[in-house]
Amino acid sequence: MRSDMNEQATTAETTPNAAAVAGSAIPADELARVTDDIIQALKTVYDPEIPADIYELGLVYKIDIDDDRFVSIDMTLTAPGCPVAGEMPGWVENAVGAVAGITGVKVSMVFDPPWTPDRMSEEAQVALNWY
Repeated sequence: MRSDMNEQATTAETTPNAAAVAGSAIPADELARVTDDIIQALKTVYDPEIPADIYELGLVYKIDIDDDRFVSIDMTLTAPGCPVAGEMPGWVENAVGAVAGITGVKVSMVFDPPWTPDRMSEEAQVALNWY
């Protein structure tokens, strides 16, 4: 199953690709639960300099769940020189790895496209008084 984050999203919704779900060995209800649990886990990881979680900030670009329940995540940072760049992938791997049924997690840092505040959800904008 592959969930691509909308590149211009103002809300950070992960919606399973219908074709990917149909071809998945994971039952649809299980896939929906795992996806929701992954999103909730991502919402526990915060950029230490910004009072909003990485999911609502729009830092998560893609979540892939393979048939073996291994999760691959593409994410970015608000700036390539972010002081937690070396630590953030481990925080995400730990949070998502704790989700029931997940067999492993790999986090890849990407910087294309570059992050912009337009990727933030309304919730993050309110938290940062950017509304």
